[in-house]
Amino acid sequence: MGPRHVSLSQFFFCVLALAIVSHVANAQDSKQDYLDAHNAARSEVNVPNLVWDDTVAAFAQNYADQRRGDCNLIHSGGGGIYGENLAMSTGDMSGKDAVNLWVDEKPNFNYNEPIPNCCVGGQQCLHYTQVVWRNTKSIGCAKVKCNNGGTFITCNYYPPGNYVGQKPY
Repeated sequence: MGPRHVSLSQFFFCVLALAIVSHVANAQDSKQDYLDAHNAARSEVNVPNLVWDDTVAAFAQNYADQRRGDCNLIHSGGGGIYGENLAMSTGDMSGKDAVNLWVDEKPNFNYNEPIPNCCVGGQQCLHYTQVVWRNTKSIGCAKVKCNNGGTFITCNYYPPGNYVGQKPY
């Protein structure tokens, strides 16, 4: 039997504890900012750089627009074809800061764990593993200011990562 993707319930169980920050200044939101933050983490583990995909970004923007009214950390499901990381803040947050929140999970990932993609001590690490997933080639990200004054950021990944039984790199 081939690899299977993490189920939605497993994904929510393992991933839903996303970072919530109060205020982060110096908002940076260009395509290049998202790419640079992702590719810096990827270079640390010797995986190829990601490229920006306007189709993936359009999906991300469409979903971010749907979250504008509540800023809730609810996954879109990726349309069945994308991986996804989410972040929100009660104030402004840059795309770079969102990616850094996900990458900050790196200490919670043990590459040598006998069960691939198992996070140390029940901590979160699947945002990090999606950022550095070797087979992911492209991303698209979006940010919206929510009606409550917060920020919602989503990055979508193609192809997705976090497959059960596979290591990210």
